[in-house]
Amino acid sequence: MATPHRFFVEKIAEEVVLTGDEYRHAKDVLRLGAGDEVTLLDGSGEEYSAIVAAATRGALTLHVLGHAPSEREPRADVCLLVGALKGDKTELVVQKATELGVNAIGVFSSRYCSAYMNDNKLERLRRVAREAAKQCLRARVPSILYFETLDMALDAGMVYSDKLFACEFLRESEGGIADMGGSYCLVVGSEGGFSEEEFALARKKGYRGVSLGKRILRAETAAIALLAVVMKKAGELG
Repeated sequence: MATPHRFFVEKIAEEVVLTGDEYRHAKDVLRLGAGDEVTLLDGSGEEYSAIVAAATRGALTLHVLGHAPSEREPRADVCLLVGALKGDKTELVVQKATELGVNAIGVFSSRYCSAYMNDNKLERLRRVAREAAKQCLRARVPSILYFETLDMALDAGMVYSDKLFACEFLRESEGGIADMGGSYCLVVGSEGGFSEEEFALARKKGYRGVSLGKRILRAETAAIALLAVVMKKAGELG
C-alpha cells in the first residue's frame, strides 16, 4: 500500500482546510479528491491521518481521523552551521541535512564567503527543507536561519554541548567524535574555507577543531560527510 501523501499545515483541528501552495500541489499535481487519504503535519512531531471531505476551487477540506507520534524523528539534537555556498549548493546541503535528521540549519557569511543571501533565497531554502522532510517521512521541518557574520552563527551554537568546527588546514582533530555525546553543533565553511583568525574565534567560544582527512573536500561534501559521521555516532543511522 502506498504511503499517503503528506502536507504541512499551521494548525490541526477536527477539520483542516488546505490552501495555497499545499492545495495547489494536492489538487493540480497529485489530483487528490474526495475520499483520498492523506497525512497532515503541524511540526509537533505528531502525524495526523485525514481524509479529503470536499474539494472546491482553491481549497481542500480535510477531516482528521486520528494521530500518533512520528517514529521517524531523530532523538539526537543536531544543528548544522554552514557558510553560504554558490549556486544551488546550499540547497543541496539543506536537502541532505534534513534527510539525515538535523533539527536546525544556520547559513552564515564569513571572511572568504563569496555567495550572498536574501529573503527570497532564504524562503527557497525553507521550501527545500519542507519538501525534503515530506520525502523522508519526517514530521518536523528543520528551522532555517541566516546569520550575517560567523560570530553571530557561533553564538547561536553555544547552547549545544558538543561543538565541532571543520578546518581544512588542521593536521588532526582536537579530540575524537567517539568522545561526543548529548547535543551537537557542526560548523562547515563556504568554498573559501576559514581563516586562522576565525578558527581562533571558534576555539575561544568552545568549539573543537576537526579534520576531515587528507583530501580537500568541496564545501557541500564536507558538510554532508561530517553530518553523516556524527549522525552515525548519535545512533541515527543504525
